[in-house]
Amino acid sequence: MEREDGMMDQGPIWMIGDLQGCNDALQRLLDHPEVAADPRARFWFAGDLINRGPDSLRTLRSVMSLGERATCVLGNHDFHLLAVAAGVKRPGKSDTFQDILAAPDADGIIDWLRHRPLMHRAHGHILVHAGILAPWSAEEAMALAREVETALRGPRWKTALEKIYGNEPDYWHPGLDNGKRLRVIVNAMTRMRMCTRDGRMDFSHKDAPAVHGDLVPWFDIPGRAIENETIVFGHWSTLGLMIRPDAICLDTGCVWGRQLTALRLHDHKLVQVSCPQFKAPAAAH
Repeated sequence: MEREDGMMDQGPIWMIGDLQGCNDALQRLLDHPEVAADPRARFWFAGDLINRGPDSLRTLRSVMSLGERATCVLGNHDFHLLAVAAGVKRPGKSDTFQDILAAPDADGIIDWLRHRPLMHRAHGHILVHAGILAPWSAEEAMALAREVETALRGPRWKTALEKIYGNEPDYWHPGLDNGKRLRVIVNAMTRMRMCTRDGRMDFSHKDAPAVHGDLVPWFDIPGRAIENETIVFGHWSTLGLMIRPDAICLDTGCVWGRQLTALRLHDHKLVQVSCPQFKAPAAAH
């Protein structure tokens, strides 16, 4: 049953930024008096559950143990793990998810992860790891996310992962062929930060947002189709906490020694826990 404020009687929703394998911080956040006060509380995770931090496997198990109380969208690090598990990519020097691949139930964990959504929409909010391209309405973005989800959940999911890597094309066109189409959708929703004013994605800029020639943050592109819903995202630790009526960033650099952040959806109550530094901030992405 839905209340007048748009929340459900199931309990409050806490929206949580990038975990990146920081399980101890997650546990301290879940045990925080404000968060733990209602056992019916639900949790929206903004992607990048794993990698770079010390406990990728334990972090995934913690989130999985929440069952239907947890909604997790896929981030670029989550896609990277899937690609390595599929044999499409090789592990990088900074990857810290070998504990997942070596787990006795690794196949089940990978199967769980590839069935997570790319985008979630409810209560006037859209949850996505990185962002939504300006021309996409909420309905169109959801339909495009479902295309990727269907590919990931199908029997040819490994083949689908082969198609998504690369920076080109850097713009959206509905006539793109299947592989390029999937690539643009995934890049926008899991990797995008800055765009040109005419909507082309730039993947080289990872610093705090500022005007760099023709580049502006994706959420400041003029004429965005989504006007009356709030897009909640992570992915941009150098941006940090940002709360606007139209966009909320929750990546506050947990793995880089800053904070893990939770924001209660209906009233924007903020809870943060401090985190030890596992990676040098200069390497953040």
